[in-house]
Amino acid sequence: MFEGFVEERIEGDGATLFVRRAGPKDAPPLVLLHGYPQTSAMWHGVAPILAKSFQVVCPDLRGYGRSDKPVSDETHLPYSKRAMARDIVAVMERLGHDRFLIGAHDRGARVAHRLGLDHPDRVVAMTLLDIAPTREMYAGTTRQFAEAYWHWFFLIQKHPLPEQMIGADPVGFWKLKCINQARGQNPFSEQALAEYLSAFADPAAIHASCEDYRAIMTDIGHDDADQGRKLAMPLLVLWAQRGVIESCFDALKLWRQRAELVDGSALDATHYMAEELPEDIATRMAEFFARHMNTQEAGQ
Repeated sequence: MFEGFVEERIEGDGATLFVRRAGPKDAPPLVLLHGYPQTSAMWHGVAPILAKSFQVVCPDLRGYGRSDKPVSDETHLPYSKRAMARDIVAVMERLGHDRFLIGAHDRGARVAHRLGLDHPDRVVAMTLLDIAPTREMYAGTTRQFAEAYWHWFFLIQKHPLPEQMIGADPVGFWKLKCINQARGQNPFSEQALAEYLSAFADPAAIHASCEDYRAIMTDIGHDDADQGRKLAMPLLVLWAQRGVIESCFDALKLWRQRAELVDGSALDATHYMAEELPEDIATRMAEFFARHMNTQEAGQ
């Protein structure tokens, strides 16, 4: 995976992140953020395609993979999407990128949403995969949603309940959650799956990923404090036609409540769409980003 990519650890804002990166030095910078319970390996099919035209940066989020797993607290603030977003801004700054594009999936897309709100001058445009806004998803919870996204309500339970239960069989839990969410299929490459399972076997990663979910009330508090402020940069949202966003939510309607410029559609995939449809996802991202990079240049 990731042939030709540099692998290194780069200091963020309170956590040092493991990063894979490649691409022409004069190309627009693009950061790709992964979801739960994965690592940057989820971009193995998408990143090499995009690296032909962009400087692609694929970090493991704090708490995941080979990145640091900071000590948390009772507020779970160290795992808020605000804290995670500051890591990404810091890493991109250290790589010389003050402004950049974002492509993100699942938890990474929630980090991207907060990054776009807290640091609007940093983000040219973003593509978010298979999420609706966090606050609105919780507010719109139905029995159908709760049954499908049971892990949202399990992982927020107080320490050490989920950690002990997952730690008894981390491989079994990972496969139960992810294969179930992929409609019983296995969309993961052998190498990516091996990385996911190895990373998730670490008790510190299990705890940190629970903290990521426990930070929900802090994250919603940050949303509420925005007092209706919307994302200003162009947003492309893509979601799985065979997933929960399609069956339980109106993704475009919800995103248009939280962002000024939104386009998007459902794709014939399950939740792990970047691994099921890497060429399609890469093409859609590249076209969307190129269009808005050209628009920005024309306006300068």
